[in-house]
Amino acid sequence: MKETRVLALAGIFQAVALVRDIARTGECENEALEASLASVFKLESDSAADVFGGNLGIRRGLRVLIEQIEGNERDLPLFHMLVNVLKLERSLARHAETNRHLGEALAGMQRQLQHFPVTHPTIIARLADIYSGNLSSLKPHITVVGNPLYLRQPAQVERVRALLLAALRAAVLWHQLGGRRRHLLFRPQREVMIARGMLTGAALRG
Repeated sequence: MKETRVLALAGIFQAVALVRDIARTGECENEALEASLASVFKLESDSAADVFGGNLGIRRGLRVLIEQIEGNERDLPLFHMLVNVLKLERSLARHAETNRHLGEALAGMQRQLQHFPVTHPTIIARLADIYSGNLSSLKPHITVVGNPLYLRQPAQVERVRALLLAALRAAVLWHQLGGRRRHLLFRPQREVMIARGMLTGAALRG
């Protein structure tokens, strides 16, 4: 259970790190982007690893988790974004109707996924619409810090919103597996140790 919970936490870190990359540079790692966006549609998966396409799909998130918890220089805007994602997940949990609408909207995209890859602009635009249409009224609003040059571009804004939806999906899974915000405050080294082991295993298989 602890490993699956760390995987879900890494899923949140991966999605918000990709948001940060896009906001700062306009680019992000495509393999991690694909794994994070695909996780949004895996609502009935048998395991946390399957949600992210195995440990290989979540390598970026595992690395960022280790860096942000154990490193000397924590990226405060990224960590603030992650905490707000966790708060938004709790807010969403109190709105059953919004949860239902989200599930229906994602289920309605299955036909599109038969014709387009998950990173196609059509899919990303639809995910962004789902995020805005269902979560914009909930609090907290997630602030993304970056270069205005990229944050004013509609295609980049859509990628950011789609990834925030992926971060929220990972946060839902993390909470279902017993994850709580206090775990990031009072016992993060345990999470780091598990993440290191999984990252090593992924590297050996990769």
